[in-house]
Amino acid sequence: MNTRLFIVSLVLSSLCPVLAEDAKVRHVDAREAAELFKAKKLLVIDVRTANEFAGGHIEGAKNIDYTENSFAADLGKLDKNLPVLIHCASGARSTKSLKVFGELGFTDVTHIDGGFGAWKAAGLPVTK
Repeated sequence: MNTRLFIVSLVLSSLCPVLAEDAKVRHVDAREAAELFKAKKLLVIDVRTANEFAGGHIEGAKNIDYTENSFAADLGKLDKNLPVLIHCASGARSTKSLKVFGELGFTDVTHIDGGFGAWKAAGLPVTK
């Protein structure tokens, strides 16, 4: 993990310990996320806007916009026992969304620290 992402992860963990506990969240960098993506079946949830998503996303990702009023209801339609990998553009919105994942009872949540920007910066595949 690069130093900058490690520091961001530490700061977010210290600011949001209750959220991480509630949702049983694991924080990973982009490369670790890519390995998880390859290794097991998981649902990738991109919480960016539809326009951001249309500009490029992780293949197979489901777009559920965190800023929409229907965010919790849309998440509630998903299987809460499936492992999920969540991200936004930089990690801010997806970190805020962790509380909702916890409240809805998701059991296996992995957060990409640094978000989609970190994914792209790591040279990982993007689709449109």
